[in-house]
Order: sequence, then structure tokens, then C-alpha cells
Amino acid sequence: MEGTRHVVLNADSRQTACSPECSIDLVVTSPPYPMIEMWDSLFSQLNSSIRARLSEGNGNGAFELMHRELDRVWANLFVTLRKGGMACIVVGDAVRKVGNDFAMYSNQSRIVSGCLSAGFTLLPGIIWTKETNKPNKFMGSGMLPPSAYPTLEHEHIIVLRKGGSRIFGSQEEKLRRRSSAFFWEERNIWFSDQWTGIKGERQSAGDRSPRGRTASFPFEIAARLVNMFSIQGDNVLDPFLGLGTTSVAAAVCGRNSIGCEVETGLCSLASERFSGNVMARAGHASERLRAHTEYVGECLAAGKVFGHTSHVYSVPVTTSQETDMHLPVPASVRPEGENTYRISYED
Repeated sequence: MEGTRHVVLNADSRQTACSPECSIDLVVTSPPYPMIEMWDSLFSQLNSSIRARLSEGNGNGAFELMHRELDRVWANLFVTLRKGGMACIVVGDAVRKVGNDFAMYSNQSRIVSGCLSAGFTLLPGIIWTKETNKPNKFMGSGMLPPSAYPTLEHEHIIVLRKGGSRIFGSQEEKLRRRSSAFFWEERNIWFSDQWTGIKGERQSAGDRSPRGRTASFPFEIAARLVNMFSIQGDNVLDPFLGLGTTSVAAAVCGRNSIGCEVETGLCSLASERFSGNVMARAGHASERLRAHTEYVGECLAAGKVFGHTSHVYSVPVTTSQETDMHLPVPASVRPEGENTYRISYED
């Protein structure tokens, strides 16, 4: 397949995230989570009133002001997306004590409200369950009621669309869509509203970030969303790039990407690590094909008959929609200007 292009930008993500001549087909991002303390400094820099509200013990006031900053991002994303384009926002709720009051702050519901106000259509979302086995994970008064609290062991994946369903008008787009199909058994897992078995990743940024770490989600989360809601050759945007997980997933899956990051250190680090991270994940397609082959073997052993065969891989598949799918395999990454990379793929 033809190469894809990936650009890392140092920019204010509250503004329009890419040039108007670049049509964005999919947004996959994880914003800073309001009311998680590691983000207090960032939000306070954007609006000094936030720090004042926190100092006063006004948690709800600080929470609302933080989300008003994010509302500007959602409004710009709506403008940037093409008609029928999709946006996936990975976010967790927050619990903390402000002043004398311990409370949960629902980032998911507030982001949904902001996105609906921007014009998005809300679609069924996903709960990503990431259980922790830490012995001290429970909060509150231990064994004594009523002041113990459930532990948050999940994050939300908000799924949104701009306008109605995307139209694939040209023959070229239709062919790209068929090449981008996923296996039947993958669909059954990916399009469930609860994802389990994917562990969170604590990614260190060292001294390149004021926080020392980022809130990056795992590669598998980004790769699933890219495969679910875009086709090969599409443009994927992450307005909160961090260490570049979304851009790496886009490259591995045969999509173009643009990433914006307000912190200069993180932007440079994401760019420096991009080539190595893409090639480290080059086996992603082979792993998908291996898992499918194992699934086929189990089905055949159980007596299942497959009615279709992949034209590319000569393996049985469940539906005719899978017969033309082609899994991109990155072969090389080369710089193409500052913070811009071109990916070549195996034939």
C-alpha cells in the first residue's frame, strides 16, 4: 500500500488543530482529566481563577472552569472533522478531597455535555475496565460504614459523530473501506460496550514534562479505535498528543496522523520516539492474523464450516466482507521535514 504521513505539532490544542485543507476523518484522544491533581497546574495556567477556586475549597467551581477550557477544544474539533467523521475520547472520572469535602467529579458526563453543545451526535460508548489488585485500593474508613467508597477501576470511551453516517462515494474510498475490514471475531470483541483484559500503561516522560509522566492510554486501545472508526489512508487527529500513542497506532494501522501537544518537551519526545515505537509495533498485523488463524483452527475442530476465504491471506473467514481485507505492515519510517515522518509498508 502507499505510504502514510505523520506530523507532530507543538500547538495550543484549544485552537483549530490543523490546517483547513486537511480533512480529518477520526479523532482519538485522551485529554487531561479535570480534578486529577497532576493537571491542576496546567489548567491553572489556562485560567488563574481555577487555582483560586481550588484554594477556596470550591471543587465544583474549579471543575466547571476546567471543563470550559476543554469545551473550546471540542468546538474546534467539530469544525475540523469532516461530515460523518468520528471522535473517540478516552477519559476517567476523578475523586479527590478539596477543602473538607471528598467527592467524585464526573468528567465523562461533563465532556458529553460539552460535545453535544458543540454539535456532535453521541453514539453508544465503551467502558474500559482496568482492575487493580493493590491492597490499599479501597478508599474511606476501611471496614466501618458508611464512609467507605467504591474504587474507580474503569475509564470511559466516549464515541461521537459529526452529522449523519459517512458516505463513501468514490470507488477508491469503497476499495479502501473493504481493505480496512476487521475479522468477524474481532468485531464481536471490539464492538462490545465493555472492554476487559487491557492493562493501563504508566509512561514516563522523565524531565521532559513538568509532571514527570503522562496519562497515555495503551496502544491496544488506540489501535482498536483507529481500526473500528476509520479506513486505511484516513487522517487521524490527536489534539492531546502526549507521548504519541494515537499517532503510532495510526501509522501501524495504515492511517495518516496529526498530533498536537502544548508542552514543548513532550512534543519533542513524541517525535523522537515515533520511529522506534512504530517499528516496535510492526508485528501488530501478524499478531492479528495469528489470532485469527487460531480462531479458525478451533472452529474447524468444533465442526464449523466457513463459507468464505480471504483473497489476500488464503485463510477461511466468516463473511464476504472480510475477503478483501489487507493488514498493513510498516517496513520503514523516514523523516520528511521537521517533526514529520513518512511510513512505507510491505507489499
